[in-house]
Amino acid sequence: MFTGIVEGMATLRSIKDNGDHIRWVVDLPTGNGAGLEIGASVALDGVCLTVVDIDDDIASFDLIQETLDRSTLGLRTAGDSLNIERALRYGDEVGGHLVSGHVMGVGTVASISHANDTADLVIEVPLHVETYIFEKGYVAIDGISLTVGETNGNGSFNLHIIPETLRRTTLGQKTSGSLVNIEIDAMTQAVVDTVKRVMDGGLPQ
Repeated sequence: MFTGIVEGMATLRSIKDNGDHIRWVVDLPTGNGAGLEIGASVALDGVCLTVVDIDDDIASFDLIQETLDRSTLGLRTAGDSLNIERALRYGDEVGGHLVSGHVMGVGTVASISHANDTADLVIEVPLHVETYIFEKGYVAIDGISLTVGETNGNGSFNLHIIPETLRRTTLGQKTSGSLVNIEIDAMTQAVVDTVKRVMDGGLPQ
């Protein structure tokens, strides 16, 4: 479980094709590997991955084809920056919202505009994700907990990004046409699905 509060940016050091899976070697931010163990969960660009090797601040992860197909990770190349968050520990402050690291779909940055040190993004999402997007709701974009701005009724919505988020995450590197991982928190999914069933008369009497 994660909170969407990105701890910094990691760097994809290398990619090795092992046939039925690929192995990533990732340079973590300085000190981020402290206490990290093999088997631990780490979110990279919002995708929950398992540590298979750790050496100080260098961690390795195995990715199967399902993960590559359902997220943007299959598009990453050596040298790319990745948002990183280590798994939530009991007693930690939840500053964002609870997410699992299971990406629901891939969206597109339809446009991005900058004003001083802030940025406004328009994100287009697949139809099966659009149902769960509403103004002032939560969404995780590449693992970043964000609040939805205006919804545009055409499968897109606005995000208003503060300078700190641009500095700490890969959002500052996005351009029009960039692809992003999208996750809606489980509570929002449950509420929306329940309301839909009620409206459709689908709940048992």
